[in-house]
Amino acid sequence: MFVLDTLTHRLKRGCETMAYPHAAPPPLPDRHGGALRVDASKCAGGCSDCIPACPTQAIGRIPGGPIQLDLGRCLFCKACVEACEPGAIQQTNDHRMAVRKREDLLLGAPGQEELRLAAALDEKLRKLFGRSLRLRQVSAGGCGACEADVNVLGTIGWDLSRFGISYVASPRHADGLLVTGTVSRNMELALKKAWDAVPAPKIVIAVGACAISGGPFIGHPEILNGAGSVVPVDLYIPGCPPHPLTILDGLLRLLGRLENSDRLMAKAG
Repeated sequence: MFVLDTLTHRLKRGCETMAYPHAAPPPLPDRHGGALRVDASKCAGGCSDCIPACPTQAIGRIPGGPIQLDLGRCLFCKACVEACEPGAIQQTNDHRMAVRKREDLLLGAPGQEELRLAAALDEKLRKLFGRSLRLRQVSAGGCGACEADVNVLGTIGWDLSRFGISYVASPRHADGLLVTGTVSRNMELALKKAWDAVPAPKIVIAVGACAISGGPFIGHPEILNGAGSVVPVDLYIPGCPPHPLTILDGLLRLLGRLENSDRLMAKAG
């Protein structure tokens, strides 16, 4: 009887897995704000109020030009948005933030007011990983926030496995590493060993401000300021922590499986 009641209840609930990327992405929470953009045309007066407002020193000024915002160090706290009277720094409410190169997270230079979203892997790697991507998740000194949002993708609402992407227990069974956390000195050797154990060809994905740059702990003597100081990184997903939708977008973008989603976003915009 208990089993019958459970099955009946499950049938009444229907499918709870989101249709993304075959439908428009769900809205971000009000407090999230999405990716930031820098409008250089509004930053010509020499105002620097946003620079001291940033808790991670993610904002500086290009000599003789506008401010520069490093989304790889950004905590998305909105302090800079609130401090910028001209509105040069703006929230976009766009969940898409993953990039392939570290320098693509630097906003403010002419022609780079917004992110250059990640391009897909080359054709050879897409053939290898496009239908079955196995990742070993390494928490290299994280607080648990990025790790929690990575784990959310395995729940019924997201169902990461339907894309052929899953987490494995051993790096020897993996196609790459998904790194979270600041990469503390105590985790340096463990991360190197995990990287060495993954059979080639292999990839590394850095998730969150800590894994990209050290986040709020950047410059601490016991911190190595992100995964890139130890292993080569193929995909950067900024945030503190990144929204699960941002992480999923980055993973699918790397595999070249988001053409439909980009068309829907362009239509909605």
